Amino acid sequence: MPFLSRIRINPLRAESRKLLTSPRAMHAAVQGGLPGTPDEERTLWRLDDDNPHRPHLFVLTTSRPDWTHLVEAAGWPDADGEHHAIRDYKPLLDQLALGREFAFRLTANPVQNTNRPAKPTPRQAERLATGERRSFRLGHRTATTQLAWFLTRTHRWGFEIPQAPALEDTHNTEGEAPHDVRIIARDRRSFRKEPSSKEARVVMHAVTFEGRLRITDAATFTEKLLGGIGPSKAYGCGLLTLAPLATRN
Repeated sequence: MPFLSRIRINPLRAESRKLLTSPRAMHAAVQGGLPGTPDEERTLWRLDDDNPHRPHLFVLTTSRPDWTHLVEAAGWPDADGEHHAIRDYKPLLDQLALGREFAFRLTANPVQNTNRPAKPTPRQAERLATGERRSFRLGHRTATTQLAWFLTRTHRWGFEIPQAPALEDTHNTEGEAPHDVRIIARDRRSFRKEPSSKEARVVMHAVTFEGRLRITDAATFTEKLLGGIGPSKAYGCGLLTLAPLATRN
């Protein structure tokens, strides 16, 4: 039975600063809240920092987690109010049906595969020189290509993005889109899988999309909702969350 958790992070604590700047460290903290091993349970997580003074960590798990360690180290363990919550995800899953519309948010890592990168890194150039034929996975770097990556794949994920309302201004700082979706954050992340490792750094371009979706295939959509969208799921990408649509005047 899946569960969706929300944990409020206190950004002023020392442990929080490490978690907020290191996807590798946050992944380890998330795995620490689960009774099974990483091979037994796949998790999805996303960090929403709309309010930098109180960022929220969302985590989707298949078993009920225990976030005591995370709240004590990086949250508000003794403060008043609901600073973390765990909700059964089944009531939401029961609402998924063909044609239903929801507000959504997704942080993803838009990528492309190519055999000939335009500006190869030293490591890529070395691989090319050896005649290696394996393709390279490269991140899309501009808002235009990132949005195109998203819009051309939604049908594979069991939903579509409706056109934006005719009277609504769809312009934003990242450009214009005729669909009811916008990019609200773009973040280049660079880190090593292990702190002491001498291997090449992991570089990813995390992009947060927000808008309105309509379900076109409930089974496929449910699969992607639970399994995640795109690569880099261990590092804060892939979690799609839903909310009721706000009433339009």
